[in-house]
Amino acid sequence: MIKHPFSFVCLAMMAVLSACESSDPVQVTESKATVAPVLGKVDVRLASTALHNPTAYLVPQCYTKTIDSHGYGHNPCYICHTQNKVPNYLDDSGLQVELTLPEPARENHWANLFKDRSHEVAMMSDLGIMDYVKESNYIDADGRLLLAERIQQHLPQWDVNQNGRWDGYTPDMYYHFDQDGFDHKPNGDYSGWRVFAYYPFPGTFMPTNGSMDDVMIRLPERFQQNEAGQFDLQVYKVNLAIVEALIKRRSVGIAAVDERLLKVDLDKDGQLAMATQVTYDWAPKEKRFMSYVGKARVLFEKGGEHLSGGLYPLGTEFLHSVRYLDVNASDEVVLAPRMKELRYSRKKLWRNYYDNRVIADNETKERHDFPARTKTIYGNPEEGVENLQGWVLQGFIEEKDGQLRPQTYEEHGFCLGCHGGIGVTVDTTFAFDRKFDFEAYRSGWYHWQEKGLAGIADPLRESDGEPEYSYYLKANLSGNEFRTNDEVIARFFDQYGQPKHDAFARLRTDISELLVPSPERAVMLNKAYKVIVNEQSYIEGRDGVIEPLFDTVHQSLEDGDKTGLTQILSAR
Repeated sequence: MIKHPFSFVCLAMMAVLSACESSDPVQVTESKATVAPVLGKVDVRLASTALHNPTAYLVPQCYTKTIDSHGYGHNPCYICHTQNKVPNYLDDSGLQVELTLPEPARENHWANLFKDRSHEVAMMSDLGIMDYVKESNYIDADGRLLLAERIQQHLPQWDVNQNGRWDGYTPDMYYHFDQDGFDHKPNGDYSGWRVFAYYPFPGTFMPTNGSMDDVMIRLPERFQQNEAGQFDLQVYKVNLAIVEALIKRRSVGIAAVDERLLKVDLDKDGQLAMATQVTYDWAPKEKRFMSYVGKARVLFEKGGEHLSGGLYPLGTEFLHSVRYLDVNASDEVVLAPRMKELRYSRKKLWRNYYDNRVIADNETKERHDFPARTKTIYGNPEEGVENLQGWVLQGFIEEKDGQLRPQTYEEHGFCLGCHGGIGVTVDTTFAFDRKFDFEAYRSGWYHWQEKGLAGIADPLRESDGEPEYSYYLKANLSGNEFRTNDEVIARFFDQYGQPKHDAFARLRTDISELLVPSPERAVMLNKAYKVIVNEQSYIEGRDGVIEPLFDTVHQSLEDGDKTGLTQILSAR
């Protein structure tokens, strides 16, 4: 279970520290305080800083009952709350066995988990919901970015700080990918975004539980340019590979490049020649260093650029869409055109290893000294919210009419529970560490619309070599935290809860056996989520629930309660 990090005062101190040690103007960025409610044309939902749920950052899955009515244990918690990997210094694996909650979180405020939606779902037609999800609310057939246009059209209502401009992210990604995964603008220029394929995170984000998603990464322009400051595709590709190696903390393959042109020994073989690998070899205390290439290399050598294992460069951006489930002409469940959410993040401030250690130490101290204190949600609907590790997190969500709108202050709080407060993340992110390797199709740089999940082998865990998704199933005895995925349970376990060996054998070579639901389940889950859209009740939960979850989810908890689990598991 997730609990508050240290207070806003510490965040401000960290921002000052980061600004003082920066030598690059792009690295000195002032944070802005949360805006007060305003009058006039601003949407009252966006103007409000009131919290219906004082712990909106503590996600619904953390209220799961880990012991069922028969006394059997289910551990979906380990996949998030696990032993840390430096520079994430937060080891929260103990939360698998003992709950630690601020007092306001002891009541489960995610009321949508306990509502009966069966009537509303039954009233929707299959054809109607599937026609709905096939229509994009992000980009139209002419390539117009609908949300970007909508931001300008609704500026008087969405300009929370009333300065006459939009200060948040404006969509600039066109879903026009080339064979290397790079996105192109209508005029053919590169937008800087690059899409990648990855292993979906076990649990809620597996498509079988209601949503498919995609993720794109963009590095700042200085990483896209050669030493002369000109866009250079090879330089950009190599810098992305270097970042991949830094985040995965292992060597990654690349297409052959001439190191003499880049002036960096990428494969660490002691000479500048042709290289087919970026070798991860970063240990400053042992005088072992790595470098970027192009303009970023020049800046790095002058002390104007940061590089550390397990950390992204300053200015790194991610774009993440959460989609409905579509069913194509071949009766296959695929990613739908319609978005439930569009999520954006940008690394605004640099935090080195020491900074991250301070964040974790203060988190531990505050848990001990101020057990009733809740987390401060720092930000606003226009610019997003900020975590302590220096990232800005911004989200757009589906309006009742199907279009996308900015999330409210409280809806943005939902982002902070996972991005910055748990042990499993790498620099507070999930997906890029799970990107497919160089040996995969198109070296992992492609979109799910080009190739789905079928035929991809179950990845092996670092610690014990066990297949990851199989391990999750056996630890949880279900396909989601709430244990409502009857389709997965029936597919992988018999009536006595014992694994079906044939099903697990198929999973080893094809993760779609678990991750992709049947068309019937996809339709049902689309309907369940659309009920929440119609109500605009996101602050009470975003999970597509049809029948109340009284049997598997706590309505209230006591601080210090035991989960009933006795064995701490590792996510890696």
